[in-house]
Amino acid sequence: MSDAPTPRDPSAPPRIAVEPNSGRAESLRAAVVEGGGVLADVEDADALVWADAARADLMPGLLARGQQLRWVQLPFAGIENYVHLLDDERTWTCGKGVYAPPVAEHALALALAGLRHVAGYAREQRWSAPVGRNLLGARVTILGGGEITASLLELLAPFGATTTVVRRRSTPMPGADRTVTTADLHDALDGADLVVVALALTPETEGVIGAAELDVLPSHAWIVNVGRGRHIDTDALVAALDAGRIGGAALDVTDPEPLPEGHPLWTHPRAIVTPHIANTPEMGIPLLAARVTENVRRFARGEPLLGLVDVDAGY
Repeated sequence: MSDAPTPRDPSAPPRIAVEPNSGRAESLRAAVVEGGGVLADVEDADALVWADAARADLMPGLLARGQQLRWVQLPFAGIENYVHLLDDERTWTCGKGVYAPPVAEHALALALAGLRHVAGYAREQRWSAPVGRNLLGARVTILGGGEITASLLELLAPFGATTTVVRRRSTPMPGADRTVTTADLHDALDGADLVVVALALTPETEGVIGAAELDVLPSHAWIVNVGRGRHIDTDALVAALDAGRIGGAALDVTDPEPLPEGHPLWTHPRAIVTPHIANTPEMGIPLLAARVTENVRRFARGEPLLGLVDVDAGY
């Protein structure tokens, strides 16, 4: 399918359905109107803006009712819950790039907290010995070549870190010292002081960090995951932490998720866990609303939309 919808008559504003009726829907309806769209029921709509990432189960029924839908906007960059619904009959967009700056900021915070032993000091009840490493001049490997990585590279620039990006293609990533393909993953991990996982979850990336990859890392290395929990083999990670084979892990996403009470990662002295809050709803809704407004404007003019989903790749 073409990247852009068929040009519309500018005098006929696009009819947009916003579903389901969740807490986020009101803001997104306002965003549709700001973009020049007209709110409509899904049966009469040209496009569908999805308002609740937790209710992907409702989408098949709405798609069946909206036979004329030409564009579907998904709320998050991660679309693994919707992959089975993708088709070539509609243009699909997602939140690619929308949340990248706050997620990159959180990745940097986790990296500094890990390397600087902030969590360990916070758990102490008495003055303790000095521990920690600099991010300044560190060797950083980032898995993923999307907008989070692009934002993170900008944040890392003042630290003078040597950065390697691992992605599907070896196309150079602006701001990275080196860009390699996943075939060179082990080489990119070897000698890294910090590894950041910022991938889309696909069958190819699930379990990309397992025991073999953890064994390649230096014993002081920290791994930060702001992608999806299933990118890392949790059992292998816990074993590596227990054995002191890596410096630590700072995770905003886990497998399983939510992480159960009593799981060893919660209290592990080498682990930091945050509950998938690199981008909170309060931070994210204004950002998503701005994307929806812009895409409605583009849809009305027949221009290429932002955040296009690669239907074949599944992200």
